[in-house]
Amino acid sequence: MKYKEITVNTTTDGSDLVSMVLYECGSDGVSIYDSKDILDLIKSDIIWDYIEPDVLKQSPIVKVKGFYSVDNFSEIYTNVVNSLEDLKLNSPFELGSLEVQVNDLDDADWVNEWKKYYKPIHVGNIVIVPKWIKYDAKDNEKIVLIDPGMAFGTGSHESTRLCLELFSELNSIGKNVLDIGAGSGILGITASICGAEKVFLSDIAPLAVKACKENAELNNIQNAIITEADLIANATIKGDIVFANITADILIMLSDNIGSVLNNNGYIILSGIIHKRYDEVLKAYLDKGYLLDKSVTLGEWCGIRLKKKN
Repeated sequence: MKYKEITVNTTTDGSDLVSMVLYECGSDGVSIYDSKDILDLIKSDIIWDYIEPDVLKQSPIVKVKGFYSVDNFSEIYTNVVNSLEDLKLNSPFELGSLEVQVNDLDDADWVNEWKKYYKPIHVGNIVIVPKWIKYDAKDNEKIVLIDPGMAFGTGSHESTRLCLELFSELNSIGKNVLDIGAGSGILGITASICGAEKVFLSDIAPLAVKACKENAELNNIQNAIITEADLIANATIKGDIVFANITADILIMLSDNIGSVLNNNGYIILSGIIHKRYDEVLKAYLDKGYLLDKSVTLGEWCGIRLKKKN
């Protein structure tokens, strides 16, 4: 499929605002290239084993890229330019030049561009491996192959890694595992590979469901049920382990009824929680009678493992 790529030169402060403009004008995705982000990570105590050294050679100018269908592109381009002008007049931040560049792009080019920055990710004995990388498994390693396409991650985000860390310490053999808001399906597929009896993956986004099914097939998963649904609203399935890697607000909402899909003595693994929302999320679940089993942090993110009482 052919795309038009619009690149806008801006600043770190302006990157989120420019991203919003590109999304509102119909972008199928947004990429932000900001060397400051990489430098901040290097100075932190986080191990980022998937970043190539060449990334550090980027210009100090922040580049925000949007991707558009070639259909009606003239109208889209005009909307982008006009929206950026409005933004420049009203923004409280320094936005830089807001210079706009347009390139022709094939979706294969887009995929190959970000592929080169990913490497296998190790969490305990679990290794998440992008499918385009040849990886020789070592003793006792559980290999999960992932093809995220352009819409989802490969497990590198801190919140996903936290879920995997909290899960890796549990015995999942013979258990039923639910993955709510599954995205690319990494968590549920990992559970299957680690010996779960059945895994149930759900998401309300059709693209996510498609990605889950493709990744399940890639790993030859035979015991997965993948649905485009809200499992909590249609609580006909119960799990011994339930993943919910979403956002703090949604996790708080789920605290009211997530127990309807959790067996007694089962575990809930929550992530997608920034530090300043940790206490709020934890309180919501403690107030419902769940017991805190463990919490972990990575970068700006927190993960929580809770246990359901009898």
